[in-house]
Amino acid sequence: MQKDKKLEITKEKLLQATAELMEEAKDPMEVTSRQIASRTDVKPSMINYCFGSRESLLHQVFHRKYEAFLKEQGVEEILAADLSPKETLKRLHFIVIKSLLSNYKLTKAITSHVLFRRDLGEESFSYPFVVRHYGGRKSDMECRLIAYELSTMMQLIVYRKDDIKRDFGLDLENDEELQRFLDMRFDLLMREI
Repeated sequence: MQKDKKLEITKEKLLQATAELMEEAKDPMEVTSRQIASRTDVKPSMINYCFGSRESLLHQVFHRKYEAFLKEQGVEEILAADLSPKETLKRLHFIVIKSLLSNYKLTKAITSHVLFRRDLGEESFSYPFVVRHYGGRKSDMECRLIAYELSTMMQLIVYRKDDIKRDFGLDLENDEELQRFLDMRFDLLMREI
């Protein structure tokens, strides 16, 4: 078997094993590289070889579930609708937060990677909508920072959902309260100038 094909098979096995272990775990942070490797009959070092780190592997597993969730939720219809950039982003972020909540174990496990290790040079899905919203009234740097703020705070808020419910009385798993929260966030970050 060719080396590239064998590597792809190993990557797929690692992705599948990680997804299974994350579903089985009470606390996703307890899923170790050794457990993942043991489930796939490979050495733990293959995780770093194939993905760079355990956290990056977890992020890839999450990304697969996230992409499938977005397709199910009708993102194409939102993107095709005649909405303002701000309204489009609100609707997209609603779906993204629902995805983060529905995959909470994985969300919790990848938050550190997303907040502290993700390449900030990668364009955020929010960025083009932020640029269109401001139509040249804000610099590229300002638009990138706003897009970054939207995505990182969303990740952090979902991670702390139980604390937010307890301390602020905001239940992100209630669609009406989630929508009210998003309206407030977008009004703060994307107000007209």
